[in-house]
Amino acid sequence: MSDVPHDREISIDSGPVPIVARDFGGSGVPMLLLHGGGGNLVTMTALAEALRPAHRVVAVDLRGHGRSGDGPWKWDEVLDDLDAVADELELTRPAVVGMSLGGMLASLWAARHPDCPGAVSLDGNPTPSRPEDLAGLDPDRAVAELARLREVFAGMSAALARPLDAEQVAAALAGQRATARRYGSAEEIWVEAFRRNLVPAEDGTSRLRPDPELTEELRLAMESLDLVPVYRAVRCPLLLVLATVDMPEQRPFHDLYAAHRRRVLERLAAVRDNPWLEVVPLDGASHAMVAERPGQLADLVAGFLSR
Repeated sequence: MSDVPHDREISIDSGPVPIVARDFGGSGVPMLLLHGGGGNLVTMTALAEALRPAHRVVAVDLRGHGRSGDGPWKWDEVLDDLDAVADELELTRPAVVGMSLGGMLASLWAARHPDCPGAVSLDGNPTPSRPEDLAGLDPDRAVAELARLREVFAGMSAALARPLDAEQVAAALAGQRATARRYGSAEEIWVEAFRRNLVPAEDGTSRLRPDPELTEELRLAMESLDLVPVYRAVRCPLLLVLATVDMPEQRPFHDLYAAHRRRVLERLAAVRDNPWLEVVPLDGASHAMVAERPGQLADLVAGFLSR
């Protein structure tokens, strides 16, 4: 396949919801690249560029994010969105690589498409929501920590639901630049990613996507998602790359997240006999691994898919 124009943005209207994708070009095996919840395709730019030498990379705004349309969050329907993108862009048997929420979709795609050349989930595990998700933590402590985490998430959701005035947008953009510097990333990409999820209102304020309704749908959908049967049933190569340390934002909940990572590994042990499944805990990498280590991840992904 010859190179396609670099950074070409396309709107696909043939599926259940209008979906916007950015074609980063490349001449190798086609690849769909999926961002995490609350992000958009721009957040995957560094990884897309690092993967481009080996793949034709197409990043997607998932429904309710970025410039894509709105729709209820039903896993099968979101997979239909991705099928529409692949069909419209003539991506024959694409590999799928996703981060967090996108990683969950990559695993589900692998189960739906056994002829897929490979799928990669970058720490695509639902947030802990039940005491049994926390291995080795005292049950009473687990209940208390989960309640504390829910309170923090509720506060974040309420804050994100409120309209932002110009001063608040400027402060948020300054925060994005600071975060980019922390990871050694390009500031303009973080600014573009934040602006892509901003929806201006007639009164001069802006709101962030996804909206509160979809955010709650995502929370419930992830709480009810059990990926272990998917890992057991998958019949195409599937790589799970796992975080091993906390993000700075997770450190106040260190015991909770450490227990959750232990539980994920315990549950994966039950399906390690599936030869199609490969699990790689990435030493020193957090849930923000795409920002932390795009080059290392690109090498890991390209190596896995080449096998």
